[in-house]
Amino acid sequence: MVVQHSRGSYPVHFGEGMPELPAGAPLITDSNLAALYPELIANHPHMIVPAGEASKSLLSVGPIVSWLASQNVRRDQPIVALGGGVIGDLAGFVASIYMRGIPFIQVPTSLLAMVDSSVGGKVGVDLPEGKNLVGAFWPPAAVHIHPVFLHSLPDFELTNGLAEVAKMGAILDPALLESLQPDGATLAQIQRSVDLKRQCVEADEFERSGIRATLNFGHTIGHALEQVTDYEIPHGRAVAIGMIAETQLGEQLGHTPAGTADWLRAHLERLGLPTSIPAAARQPQALIQAMRRDKKVSGENLAFALLTARGACKLFADIPVRAVEELFNNIS
Repeated sequence: MVVQHSRGSYPVHFGEGMPELPAGAPLITDSNLAALYPELIANHPHMIVPAGEASKSLLSVGPIVSWLASQNVRRDQPIVALGGGVIGDLAGFVASIYMRGIPFIQVPTSLLAMVDSSVGGKVGVDLPEGKNLVGAFWPPAAVHIHPVFLHSLPDFELTNGLAEVAKMGAILDPALLESLQPDGATLAQIQRSVDLKRQCVEADEFERSGIRATLNFGHTIGHALEQVTDYEIPHGRAVAIGMIAETQLGEQLGHTPAGTADWLRAHLERLGLPTSIPAAARQPQALIQAMRRDKKVSGENLAFALLTARGACKLFADIPVRAVEELFNNIS
């Protein structure tokens, strides 16, 4: 598979065994992956950051950039991001700013990263004020998706990743959603999800037409839930909850056909994903404040990607705050 973008294109490789990485390429990974795959990183100069969302911050960027300089990394020398979404976003952001931009290779090791963050060229880090508020569009030089890494993931993480595959099905391909099983995604389902994302990002690389913004279905509320709970709710589960809440919002506003939320809830619950906001996170004003910092927002209203049918989604950038307050009052 090849993804086209404004600067050229990059291949997405799917393989059964371990990927073959450029010899000697500097590699960035986290403490969990370093412990699981010491043989994979042994032949590469590497930097290990602590596992977890906290590493996706500006505080992590400086030491990595300094390390690349100490390794005399050249402008045409690719670096490798080996890990889940945190590592891919962090290493990609570093690649976008070091020497004003160097190549990087995505090697996603979680289902979530394979089907979502590794493809599309969005890179960045979080601020205390919100997720992904500092970043860039910096396409990778290549993506290597190898499901062998999924064998080391606990069931919890596989289920977490299923949320993004389910999202792609909900907005573009209901048959994909309906085919998913709780024990994880097949290689064919991963390829289908990636191909759907490829179509979106090729049509709207910089989120100017609203097509790519539909990939944020479930994320406006999902990101707010992550922030309000200090990331105790992991991304996939937060998005699953967000998808249901946002579909209820769409039904409330008349943008989404009645019964769509029930249809989606049945599939997400079948996959073992949560579908309601936990009591500890039912903080309407804190959630709305977090949503105001969403990158899709302009002016006083909020922006949501809402289902207009099963398998169809549209960005609505003019949702009044009072409608969201009404939603939280009805579902809390």
